[in-house]
Order: sequence, then structure tokens, then C-alpha cells
Amino acid sequence: MTTTTRSSVRRESSSQSQNGAAAGSKHELEQQPSPNSKRSKKGDTIPSPTEAYGDGKHIPRPSRQKTESNANGIGAKPEKKTTDQDQNQNGTAEQTGARNIPIPSNVLEKGLIYFFTRGRVGIDEPHSIRDIRRSYLVLRPLSQDAKLGPGTIADAGTSRLIAIPKKVLPLSGRDRWVAFVEKSHASFQVLKDEFLSAEDYTTETAGVRHSPAAAPVAEGVYAITTTGRESHLAYMVTLPPELGEVQEELGIKEKGSFVISTRNPQYEGPKGAALPQGPEYPKDIQDEFRSLRWSSTQPKHLDYANTQLLLVGESSGIEKATTTPASPSSTKPQKGQEGGYGDGGGKQPVAEELETLEDEDTHRMQGLPGDDADAIFADLKACAGEHLGLRTTF
Repeated sequence: MTTTTRSSVRRESSSQSQNGAAAGSKHELEQQPSPNSKRSKKGDTIPSPTEAYGDGKHIPRPSRQKTESNANGIGAKPEKKTTDQDQNQNGTAEQTGARNIPIPSNVLEKGLIYFFTRGRVGIDEPHSIRDIRRSYLVLRPLSQDAKLGPGTIADAGTSRLIAIPKKVLPLSGRDRWVAFVEKSHASFQVLKDEFLSAEDYTTETAGVRHSPAAAPVAEGVYAITTTGRESHLAYMVTLPPELGEVQEELGIKEKGSFVISTRNPQYEGPKGAALPQGPEYPKDIQDEFRSLRWSSTQPKHLDYANTQLLLVGESSGIEKATTTPASPSSTKPQKGQEGGYGDGGGKQPVAEELETLEDEDTHRMQGLPGDDADAIFADLKACAGEHLGLRTTF
């Protein structure tokens, strides 16, 4: 088993890259997927794109107004800009208001993403994908106009814990499976106490059982984007600097994305993948689904526990996810226009923002003491000594 250190050779800035029971036991699915399954082509009964999104007509546009559930302040006007010099006084690497370039309008949310796994009961150190019980994503949203400076991120109490029962991320359009929001509006303390830590518990039949601690396998930045009809979750990995066997087996890429949809809780979930209880959406969110079984995911959906998500792989990397849809009425800066993304290099504005954020995150994580796991747990305000290191090999 190999763990990574940030003293190892790190790849250059992303712009130069050549590569375009604990928490899980509290929301059990009615039928667990087979631990032998790595990337089943058939899997659960999953809708086609037309079944998921309808005929493409009357697709609701994401609201640009700050809603009550939008607790991370996306779209809000900053009261004060911050600089590298005063970030320590604010106690966070998130420098709200410091991004002085307009963010592409089809970026619904951006932030930091952490990838975790948890071994099966009694297995602290998995030796293969079969030994992993479940994979997780932790999303920590950032303000739209924020950049990343040095230091750790503050606990805004807006993190989401997303469970992936299939254990691996979808890689192509043939890979379609369900995930769900395990926790929403989670503080780092809640994540530490109810997710990251190991737990021993007693059952009447088996006696004392051991649920292992969650182990980090990657960290990076993400953006939830819309291409008009679909939503995508695109990410770029910062740690580990070089992906290994573990990341490859889990479907984690240096640059990756998947289509992400939200199930209408008024309909039953896919066979064998239904949750005992659905999300409690307010009426305005529920009404947006109309009669559709699935709708393109909006960030506000992730603010409700038990939200069920459909992940569909994309073999093209982040290309589709970062394509800005054509809009004659758009007022955002276009390619070559001064004062915005897309001034050169032929890159899409969304891709440029994501790469800029990843470059900032790379410098930020390099400045934190210890190895890669130490940096990740420092960000989450947890002690790395109590947990496993970041693995690249089984």
C-alpha cells in the first residue's frame, strides 16, 4: 500500500497538463449492490435521456436570485473584497470578491471536492475494490466571485456528503447509477464525528462489529454547470499529484465529469435502489419537477438529505461539461473580449475558470504542512493521525 506525500514530484499547473456503522450505515438502500460488481453495464433500471429529461421543452431555468437554501451565498454581492494579506485575519483561504473576472453564467456552483472510501466491516485497509464498501464525495461550495489564497478553508457549514453505493464513478454513457445526499449543510465537525471516524458497535447476532474510518483518495476542485438541458459535475484533481491504482480502479481522472440528474421524489426510485425516505423539498422546488421523473440537478437540490441523484458517465472528460451554450442575448464576455475568460488559447470560459481554481488549490495545498492526507484533514479540521493516509495502491 502506497501513500502520497507532497514532497514527491508534482505535476505542473493545470494549464500545462496534457490530460484534457458510520454515515454510510444510517441510510441503507433496500438492496445493496453486489460487492463483486465494478462497472456493470446493465445494473439498475435507469431511464434513457429522454425519459430522464422529457422532450427538452419547458426546461426550467436556474434561478439567479439567492434563495433561502442557498446558504453559501452564490450570486450574492460581496460586502468587502479580500486580499492575500488579510485572508489570515478572515481565517479562510476563500477570498470572497477577489475574482475580478466575470464568472461564466452557466457555472451554477464551484467549490472544493474530496473523494473518500470506506472499507467493508472489519476491513481497515482494503486490498482491492472488493474490500471497499462505499465511496463518497464531499462538496464544499465556494462563493462564485471567490478565489483561493493560502491556508485552509473555513467551516461554512455548507458541505454535502454524497454516497455512491456502486463504489466507482461512471466513466462512459453506458455507466448509469444512483447516488444520494447522505448529509447536507454539514459542518466539518459533523463530518469528523459522523463520517470520517471509525466506529465500533454491537449487534445481537454478531457481537461487536468494527466500521472502519473513511479514507481520502483524492482532493480537487469542481463546478456544477449547465449546458441548457443537462447539468454536469466537472472536477479537476489536485491531490494526489500523480494518480495511482486506487484512483484508476475508482474511476477518478485528473479531469473528469458526469451528467447529474435529480429524481422527482413523487415517483418511486429505480428498482433495488430506493431509499426508505425521500427529501423534504419545499413546494417551489417540488413544483419545478412538474411531471418529470428526473430533472437536471441544481445546487439547491443538494441542500436536502436523501436527494437521489443519477450519475451518467462522460468519456470525453470535461469537454461537454465546460461548453458554454450559445445564447444571442448573453452579455458575458466572449472569446477575445477584454475583461473576461476566453481571451486566448481557444479554451472554453468554464474550463479556464476550473483550471484557474485548480492552480490556486495546488499552490494552497502545497503550502500546508505534512503529506497529502495531512493537508486534506487539515482542510476538514480533523486530525490526520486518527485516520488512514491517502492511498495510491492497494
